[in-house]
Amino acid sequence: MSRVGTDAVQNGPYIIARDGYRDAPRVASAMRTPPSTYVSPPVDGPDILEPDSDRPRERFIPITRFALMDRLTSPEAWRDAEEARAARRFFHYLDYWRHQLYGARLLELEQTYEPFSPDTDLLLTRKFTQDELRTMQSRVIEEMEDILEQANYERIDTSAIAGIMAEGSHYGLDFSVDFSLFEECLIYYRGASTRKDQRRTIRKFMRKEEFDVPIFQRLFLLFKLKPLETRIREIMETEKVTYKEASRMARRQRAHLPEEVNENDIYMKLFKNIPRSDVEMIFPNTVVKFRLFDKIRLGGTGVFGLGMSAFTAAGKIGMILTNPIVAGGALFGIGVAFFRQAMNFVNTKQRYMVIMAQNLYFHSMADNRGVMVKLVDRAAEEDVKEEILLYCVLAKEQANRSDLIAIDKAIERYLQSSFGVEVDFDLEDALSRLLADGIVTEDVDGNLHTLPPHEAALHLDAKWDLFLDELPDIGAGEGREFRPLDPAPV
Repeated sequence: MSRVGTDAVQNGPYIIARDGYRDAPRVASAMRTPPSTYVSPPVDGPDILEPDSDRPRERFIPITRFALMDRLTSPEAWRDAEEARAARRFFHYLDYWRHQLYGARLLELEQTYEPFSPDTDLLLTRKFTQDELRTMQSRVIEEMEDILEQANYERIDTSAIAGIMAEGSHYGLDFSVDFSLFEECLIYYRGASTRKDQRRTIRKFMRKEEFDVPIFQRLFLLFKLKPLETRIREIMETEKVTYKEASRMARRQRAHLPEEVNENDIYMKLFKNIPRSDVEMIFPNTVVKFRLFDKIRLGGTGVFGLGMSAFTAAGKIGMILTNPIVAGGALFGIGVAFFRQAMNFVNTKQRYMVIMAQNLYFHSMADNRGVMVKLVDRAAEEDVKEEILLYCVLAKEQANRSDLIAIDKAIERYLQSSFGVEVDFDLEDALSRLLADGIVTEDVDGNLHTLPPHEAALHLDAKWDLFLDELPDIGAGEGREFRPLDPAPV
């Protein structure tokens, strides 16, 4: 039994037999590319830095599919230039095919999401029962989770947010979020990295110094509020209070939500380059809190101002008792001092809200349906990158299922040596799709047989011709019974 390794610099994958190393033919150099100084362009913006070596590897491949196609279809990587051209054609066919399949999924997802969309400006022509809505809600959540997984996003459990919230805020703000309001809450990230920022420090006499800010290059949020009645019942059970008191408490909890947030809608948000310590500012019910420094500063100036006003008034106590005008002036002075301090609190909080709004403005990428479109496109691209990397190995060397672990490591080393990226390559997922499409077949002994580039392109061409004929009857085939709304009175 053979296993696959990698020459980290030039030779590409080679075969290691039981009796030691042996050089494979040129065609076995599955990802061989000519030595070059190629550097992949920065992904997701110029401020993205290389991942920290201590951070767990992600499945996301931070290289465009076009860069991979260029490298993997060079003439030196195949037997001759003609086969290299055939491989490039096949990769483009595969790209179109994968996006077409995801496009069909998107059409069905949009139909399922229709009754939950907060942005729709279309006439609602269908009426759903509560059971149907619950089924469709579950389908939306499950489909979005699957798409996020295919797009190589990593989930953050809401219980982990508490630990993140305990970290110091990059923007100097403190937040609090009440997660008990949410019926559904999904948080996913992709690309845990760092970026450079600057700040002035007393240690350097107020001169700027650079420091690393841990960020999430992409951050996804899906949430749906609990129905008000459900939340009231929960409060009654946990707090042991009456319905009236529970209703008051539930409405007070919702006071921090924007008025346009509807408990029947499902909201999706996509952000970029969010500082890890400020994740909580993406939630709709985020409450900005005063930091300890602000409390001391505002409290100290407030006590000082009111104290001075009271001291001045006390010095005129005799006149205050005999002269109503002086008494009124003293009270007015104390009132002005109190009002000034109250406005300081209000203005400080307003300034914090402006900072949060400005930062979210530049971090926001898409909402709701736009999020679905972006993530579906990303999932298709991630699939294509994984598939062409695996195909380049399987198309050039006979492999068995027992070789898959070694092939996985070889591809990871290739990405490291060629592009300088650390990736946890998802081989099983890529292989399952190539098997499902008939590009790769497996016999009873576990041997994997792969179509050559020219035949693989013709195979996808034939599948494309049958694609519309094989589409399911979306909607009607799922047993849904749509009820038209009652016509509006004339």
